[in-house]
Amino acid sequence: MTYYPPVKAVVFDVGNVLVHWDPRLAYAPYLQGRDEELDYFLNEVCTLSWHSRHDQGIPFAENIRALQNQFPSHAAMIGLYETEWDNMFGGIIEGTVEILHQLQEQQYSLFALTNYAADKFSDFRKKHDFMALFDDIIISGVEKIIKPDPRIYQILLDRSDIAAEQILFIDDRKENLIAAQAFGIQTHLFTNAEALREDLRNRGMLPPA
Repeated sequence: MTYYPPVKAVVFDVGNVLVHWDPRLAYAPYLQGRDEELDYFLNEVCTLSWHSRHDQGIPFAENIRALQNQFPSHAAMIGLYETEWDNMFGGIIEGTVEILHQLQEQQYSLFALTNYAADKFSDFRKKHDFMALFDDIIISGVEKIIKPDPRIYQILLDRSDIAAEQILFIDDRKENLIAAQAFGIQTHLFTNAEALREDLRNRGMLPPA
């Protein structure tokens, strides 16, 4: 039987853990039936690497303008990255949000640690009531540091004032978990809510089925 150190705080990533997020959702209607063009645009123009500059605190307008100067023939489509931002979200991941509520009822300390643009987060927070369940939220765009930079995990530890080994961090990207593990933080690689629930039951954090 696996031994798990007792957990006092649970830290959630947001994108693709609590809500579905994928730029393809916004762009697919503009390139319907043109999958190769869509793949090219998101892999070579509006890349995740470029997007991460928003998460590092670069304002949307500035980041978009720089990319439009680099790819003038795609200027209109690049501009949609801001106007179609809300359409990149495919709704909440209901099972995870349900788990969040259950952990709050169990009186765990709850934190969010998210790579997210500072100039978009306020609107996101207002749209989703479950964000009020968190004791604190560390936003990369505010800190100007993105996961997996070790400094953002130190910010989490400093602000939570909870020992690393008593924290469980849930994220869908392995590199972010590896960086957390270097501090002694416990981790769960998120694939779906059912697997997360099973892990939490094994840890004795949720009641058995």
